[in-house]
Amino acid sequence: MTAETQLPQATGSCCSPSGSCHDSAGADAGQSGVTTVYQVTGMTCGHCEGAVSKEVSAIDGVTSVQAVASTGLVTVVSQAPLDDEAVRAAVDEAGYELTGRA
Repeated sequence: MTAETQLPQATGSCCSPSGSCHDSAGADAGQSGVTTVYQVTGMTCGHCEGAVSKEVSAIDGVTSVQAVASTGLVTVVSQAPLDDEAVRAAVDEAGYELTGRA
């Protein structure tokens, strides 16, 4: 008999059910589309990553977002190239600064 630990479902949190603070959609390596990497300043933790991911994910055509606070990189996969100003506005809405493409 083995004991299995199950994490509680995260609702209303930046953390995924697996306990990761990264957007789980970014883990799908087999996705096709346009991948763009942006540099964002001000992110310091998993909560920051979640806030940026949530706002950028709301842009039409975005299929995946992965924000990494330690590097400041935000990788976005979209169906078509995104308007950088739309991404800048989403990052600004989350409370951070988009400094450009990485």
